[in-house]
Amino acid sequence: MKTITTDRKLRRKLRVSKKIHGTSQVPRISVFRSSKYIYAQAIDDDKRVTICSFSVKNVKTPSKMKKSDMAKQVGVGLANILKEKKIAKALFDRGAYSYLGRVKKVAEGLREAGLQI
Repeated sequence: MKTITTDRKLRRKLRVSKKIHGTSQVPRISVFRSSKYIYAQAIDDDKRVTICSFSVKNVKTPSKMKKSDMAKQVGVGLANILKEKKIAKALFDRGAYSYLGRVKKVAEGLREAGLQI
């Protein structure tokens, strides 16, 4: 298996993220994935502040749920918080991760809850 160095991951993250700039009305949704959990947060890049965040730790689910299903619940939960704040559109920032698996499930959860990405 080929290992990916930190420099390569950082370069890929910067390449993807430099094209995306969030505002207060259209925030940037940043995703972080660890081996156990997944986190998503909505960021206003103009003010450099996090509007809201949601993670697997906030999901009230049985422990038998698969990680991909929990990732979808993270997307739905974050979209519900953003809809309460009257935000209907956002930009999806996958960072250094490929648009596969749990990262894709977060995006599907955001769309399923009515957020336009």
